[in-house]
Amino acid sequence: MSKYVIDKAKLDDNIELIKEKAGVPLIGVVKGNGYGFGIREFTLALKEHGIKTFAVTEVTDIPVLKEILDDGDILVMRSTCVESEARIIAENGCIATIGSLEAAEVMSRVSKELGVTTKCHLKIDTGMARYGFMPSEVESAIKCYALENLSFTGAYTHFSSAFRNSELTKAQLVMFKDTMEQIKKAVGEIGTMHCANSPALLNVEDVCLDSVRIGSAFTGRVITRSKLPLNRLGSLEAEVVDVKTVPAGYKIGYNGTYTTKRETKIAIVPIGHYDGFGLTKEKEQYDLRYVLSIIKKFLNKKQMYVRINGELHYVIGGIGLSHTAVDITGTDIKPGDLASVDISPLMVNPRIERVYK
Repeated sequence: MSKYVIDKAKLDDNIELIKEKAGVPLIGVVKGNGYGFGIREFTLALKEHGIKTFAVTEVTDIPVLKEILDDGDILVMRSTCVESEARIIAENGCIATIGSLEAAEVMSRVSKELGVTTKCHLKIDTGMARYGFMPSEVESAIKCYALENLSFTGAYTHFSSAFRNSELTKAQLVMFKDTMEQIKKAVGEIGTMHCANSPALLNVEDVCLDSVRIGSAFTGRVITRSKLPLNRLGSLEAEVVDVKTVPAGYKIGYNGTYTTKRETKIAIVPIGHYDGFGLTKEKEQYDLRYVLSIIKKFLNKKQMYVRINGELHYVIGGIGLSHTAVDITGTDIKPGDLASVDISPLMVNPRIERVYK
């Protein structure tokens, strides 16, 4: 049985490094099952370090956070016009994201029906083109502040290319500040302003406003050129379940895509596509090492490996749904030995147990 293992001490180090780098209060982004680290465990770890505001995108994550947060705020980073979602946000006392006049009207109506005042953060679209008022829609944004049962306590935007384009990021920041200055003149105090996410904090100087939203940087898996010594966390682990030896010319795996060139000793590891192994996502590095890794994968025909007892061993044959064959010729590897793969937590099946050690 596989499990995803996180080194808690190294996670603690990452959190403290990021707190020091930011110099302002952090919003812990725990969307996507806590960036794959398990939303409950991840949130508790961040809470230990004094983080008081947490952000999600799915309203289904709210009950989990409500169970473990005795105080603090939950920011829902989705501007929604769906009444059922607005109702869940309002009745749980969360902070709503308001990115359109229609979303504000829905939230106002639902809040009035529930007899509550819902805290809100205004969302400005400075180039991401998802949620938010465009700078040309300032007048519509201002109307939101007059709606009943809404209390605006902050505002934010989201940088689209902070991992690659510093100049564009700075331009988005200027656009956001200019837009909010216009709104401030009309409505008065606007509360907490936050723009920077993990890539922005690590790659672009002077973008931290009143707070910073951090998720992927905590895991040490973030596109960055920063020299901040973050620990790269998380490995998928399982025990070798069987070992066998096959002759030369033996075909391995579905469709026989690999043929042994010599007598080959094979370890069977119960890790496969179901666990997330062999799936891909955008690279977490953006430097010479990333370029070299691409060249290496090309030369090796994208050959993948599993680490067993600390040593690398190559995968042979296709990766299956639940099993992978590994060439361990010339070793004394046996069933029960520990196998692990370096895999992004975002690719790991949410049903796989997360273990903090």
